[in-house]
Amino acid sequence: MLALYGKPTSINVRKVLWLCAGLDLPLHHEPAPPPDLLAALNPNRQVPVLRDGDFVLWESNSICRYLAARTGRDDLLPSAMQARARVEQWMDWQASDLNSAWRHVFMARVRQHPDFPDDARAEASLAQWNRLMGVLDAQLADGHAHVTGSAFTLADIVLGLSTQRWRSTPGSRPTLRNVEAWFERLRCRAGFTAYVDNGVA
Repeated sequence: MLALYGKPTSINVRKVLWLCAGLDLPLHHEPAPPPDLLAALNPNRQVPVLRDGDFVLWESNSICRYLAARTGRDDLLPSAMQARARVEQWMDWQASDLNSAWRHVFMARVRQHPDFPDDARAEASLAQWNRLMGVLDAQLADGHAHVTGSAFTLADIVLGLSTQRWRSTPGSRPTLRNVEAWFERLRCRAGFTAYVDNGVA
């Protein structure tokens, strides 16, 4: 059986849990792996970590890609070169640009971490986050039901979690009607209530 290590409050762990719920994939979830085990599995000592027999994989978006390919779900991660590249483009954008934008304001206002004061830097972080969410809103325009078109893909999973975090972080946000409509469409997906809109930012 597959084993997943990582606390369920982690946005990156929740990506994998939501995907597995949609795949109806049996999974042993260990929320609090011992530090020595985590260090042995991932030199970065971060979660999530997936173990499939002797195969160990870390980085949440890579885990999602692996599980979609393992289960033959071309709808989630297309085999056609250009369609797959489009999905991966938005997944990489989530992991790089979007994550970098929200870090300060999220750590200040949700985690209340002392290294991230709620000051002008937090407001600048929120402004950048809002701007990038506007990029997503524009992508969802013109009748796009999902991030890369009509089909639900891994891009919707990773960006759905980011959008839930954006909606949950205190601060001024613009009204993004396409993002809001898309987020509502995601509610019908298995695992959404448990792993996305569950009150955990």
